[in-house]
Amino acid sequence: MLTQLLSLLAFATQVLSIPTISAKGSKFFLDSGEQFFVKGIAYQLVEDDPLANPDQCKLDAALMQTLGTNSIRVYHVQANQSHDECMQTFSDAGIYTWIDLDTFDTYIVLDQPAWNQEKFDRYKEVMDAFHDYDNVAGFFVANELLNSGADSVGAPYVKAAARDMKAYRDAQGYREIPVGYSAADIAELRPNLQNYMACGDDKSETLDFFSLNAYEWCGEQTFETSGYSMLQENATDYPIPIFFSETGCNTIQPRTFGDQDAIFGPDMSGTWSGAIIYEWIEEENDYGIISYGPPTPSEDIGSVIVDGYTRTGTPTPISPEFENLSSQWAAATPNSVSMAAYNPTNTAPLQCPEYTDGLWMVSADAPLPTLGQQALAATSSPRTSSGAMTTSGGSSSSVYGTVGMGSDSAMAMAMTASSSSSGGSSETTGTGFSNSNSDSDALASSSGDSSEAQQASSADPNSSAAPSSAAAPTGEMPRQAVAGVIACMALVLAL
Repeated sequence: MLTQLLSLLAFATQVLSIPTISAKGSKFFLDSGEQFFVKGIAYQLVEDDPLANPDQCKLDAALMQTLGTNSIRVYHVQANQSHDECMQTFSDAGIYTWIDLDTFDTYIVLDQPAWNQEKFDRYKEVMDAFHDYDNVAGFFVANELLNSGADSVGAPYVKAAARDMKAYRDAQGYREIPVGYSAADIAELRPNLQNYMACGDDKSETLDFFSLNAYEWCGEQTFETSGYSMLQENATDYPIPIFFSETGCNTIQPRTFGDQDAIFGPDMSGTWSGAIIYEWIEEENDYGIISYGPPTPSEDIGSVIVDGYTRTGTPTPISPEFENLSSQWAAATPNSVSMAAYNPTNTAPLQCPEYTDGLWMVSADAPLPTLGQQALAATSSPRTSSGAMTTSGGSSSSVYGTVGMGSDSAMAMAMTASSSSSGGSSETTGTGFSNSNSDSDALASSSGDSSEAQQASSADPNSSAAPSSAAAPTGEMPRQAVAGVIACMALVLAL
């Protein structure tokens, strides 16, 4: 009996064996004090939760170790599944997970935007299911939600979602797992959006990290010709960690992953915290670095074959891309600092971007929407010097301006603004508020993961972050509590 209890204790404490990750200033650190740089792979084999398939996790984690991977990004998870075995497998391999909180039916889409109690509850279910694993590195509240200047009116939703998830995390007494956003690399939007997510005096309302899906570096580029020098310039003195949540342009093949040398080299490693390569599995978009077998007839057979590609089995590296990436990561020597020696110098609050018609349509002093707050579109111009909103005719339209978009309609307003502009009439730049927790949730137009929505264009590949449906938490006792109980029992029996 004692032997069995001690074995259980060993298993329970093994889950907790990997150092946890936290954010300090603009960097990530392990709790051992070492700075952490992401060397990650986008990992989504099928629409179903890939972290609920223990046998496949074992096969993939073993090969990822040889690649030098220390992170995976998972876009779709199901809160009611058991993840213990997969999470333990990746933990044993020294691999951390970055988890998207949204699901297929909570994904915020442009035609039916919402941040209400229902969505909040579903996000909480995912956090509840994963917070207890030490190798969870961070949570994403959304992926590539905003893709133009007109879409910027939806930015308060992202920030409000992060605010509420951070507050929930802290109220539950969970570890301070960083919460952030994964943005599309849209030149006209990027600088303002990036700054907005980290701006303001109230740290409870800023993101813990910001990440970018960038496909600018194609083939034999340089730090300057690729556009990465501008990314670096825009990120200088950024107050929270920033990294690439997707990268790996494939318009020129084979991919050499030359951007990794810049990201982990002296030009960028003092600012950027690494990169996640898109993607693990080879499929129609041709971004994979491994294959589970040659293309097959297109008939889907359960979850084994989807869109003509086998999704399970023994992974086989695709040459020379697998070796090219492995070599890049093996040679990476980023400039690093220990947590104890690091004293952030960029501690002054970042100023929120000013309203710019057509480019950034949120006022700098805009309050974030509260849960369930709804915005009603109004046709108006930015505030006058007196603070009142005026239409093109000068009459007052809204006291809120482009300020706190309510949580159910900010992006609907973006659509109205875009429509008004294209028609030559006055643009929508003002909102009023009403309260509502109801909305008609629309499913994401793509039911697959990022790989299925990815475009070949290096300028703007479209990644879907519409994770699969999550059910209620199972109510299992946290593993730390289990470990503690087992330890006590073992000690009593030993005595």
